[in-house]
Amino acid sequence: MSRSICIIGVPLDLGQSRRGVDMGPAAVRYAGLDHRLERLGCAIRDCGNIEIPVRDTLPEEGGLAYMPAVVEACERVYAAGARAVEDGDVPLFLGGDHSIALGTVAAAATTGEPTGVIWIDAHGDFNTSETSPSGNLHGMPLAALTGRGAPALTDLIRPGRKVADEDVVLIGIRDLDPLEREALKDSRVAVYTMREIDRRGIGEVAEEAVGRLSHLPRVHVSLDMDSLDPREAPGVGTPVPGGFSYREAHLLMETIADSVRVGSIDVVEINPILDERNRTAHLAIDLVLSGLGKSIF
Repeated sequence: MSRSICIIGVPLDLGQSRRGVDMGPAAVRYAGLDHRLERLGCAIRDCGNIEIPVRDTLPEEGGLAYMPAVVEACERVYAAGARAVEDGDVPLFLGGDHSIALGTVAAAATTGEPTGVIWIDAHGDFNTSETSPSGNLHGMPLAALTGRGAPALTDLIRPGRKVADEDVVLIGIRDLDPLEREALKDSRVAVYTMREIDRRGIGEVAEEAVGRLSHLPRVHVSLDMDSLDPREAPGVGTPVPGGFSYREAHLLMETIADSVRVGSIDVVEINPILDERNRTAHLAIDLVLSGLGKSIF
């Protein structure tokens, strides 16, 4: 592959109420990430972990009270990712909960070129502080990245949206909050639900979805492991039944690798506390490799 990968760990668990996803970067590294990437032909540079505020030192109420700490953490994520992009590397961010995408997508878009986002998730992450039933920040990053929500989130790094609605594709959606659903319907974001995937098949949907972004010079892939069915990936922060099978997820990632220029990846919501013998971390590595071009033949 001869691609240079910069691995950036983001042990952030402040965006949700369930503990454990802060151990996701360690779980993925322990599962042999470096070795697997090297076997693919990639040059590896592990840039270590971003410094994250310790949750137990913050106010106990969580939710929106953690916004300043999440913003601070994502500013550091952005800085590390932007350095990697400037160095010509592909940043590979290991989460952590999905609020890290506030920094990862901003870093992907730092070149000034139009940047596409493929958001693979059971959830829309399109809430704002006004629409979220829980107030958990990991349900808000995509709204903020497209310019919706609290200014502290939308104006992180630079004012306004980091990516245009029409340059975002959501795939695997099956759990939306009521007001979040309406916001997505009113947007120009392309949404492919599991119902549509069941009806049309993952191959057809993947080609159509990814084809929407094939004209763009670079694409960021945001892979939430709860997009997979919990039978495949039990160790996730917010599991939802009815997700991708093992082969469906691989076909999607292989289609992405075949169709667009993947400039950066984040993989999020791995919770080793809930996992079985680190299965979810191993699967995450397999899917990242497929997204970087690994194929059966």
